[in-house]
Amino acid sequence: MEARKILIIEDEKSISDIIKFNLVKEGFDVDTAYDGQDGLRKAIKQRPELILLDVMLPSIDGFEVCRRIREVSMVPIIMLTAKEEEVDKVLGLELGADDYITKPFGMRELIARIKANIRRMEISDSGKNLPENLQNFGNLTIDMNRYEVRKDEKVLELTLREFELLKYLAERENKVFSREQLLEEVWGYEYYGDIRTVDVTVRRLREKLEDDSSEPKYVMTKRGVGYYFRRS
Repeated sequence: MEARKILIIEDEKSISDIIKFNLVKEGFDVDTAYDGQDGLRKAIKQRPELILLDVMLPSIDGFEVCRRIREVSMVPIIMLTAKEEEVDKVLGLELGADDYITKPFGMRELIARIKANIRRMEISDSGKNLPENLQNFGNLTIDMNRYEVRKDEKVLELTLREFELLKYLAERENKVFSREQLLEEVWGYEYYGDIRTVDVTVRRLREKLEDDSSEPKYVMTKRGVGYYFRRS
């Protein structure tokens, strides 16, 4: 089986080298970039299976790199953020990152997150060869096998994480889940993030699904409890 390609965009060479060394030991094909401009170029040209993206980068910062990548690709992106900068985590998710990990981090945790995100992408890719499994909800059509959502017959560009959250809720229509439950069930591994990760993903999902994200019809809030999916 061909090695999965990972791109590390990190300006601190010592950190980049340590990550690369450990990922190569795990069997990944790894390339590196030390500034935002080069990282963006490699991300578009090489089409890696996953990107590790630092926030603080020369030439173009990680947020702008993430935004530009999302214009052309749904590749999984894990942001590397400073532990004290909580705002970085939220902004990264709002721009389309799938996950974040704070510095300093343990290599075992990083590798676990990388493998979990790649495994999800593999499941998504394999589903594209399966027959349609369409579920209709008002003007929304969700193909559960092919990881595709249409609104009024127009395909919506969802990240893998956004789709998985929608799929999980839609398959359990009208059942309310707490943010903690969704972190565990949708993110799918020992996730050390906070509940704002769910809130940000729900907000991005609503912006894509709803006619008016401030008055949602599908992804609903149960005040003081969590979220649920309702057929419009």
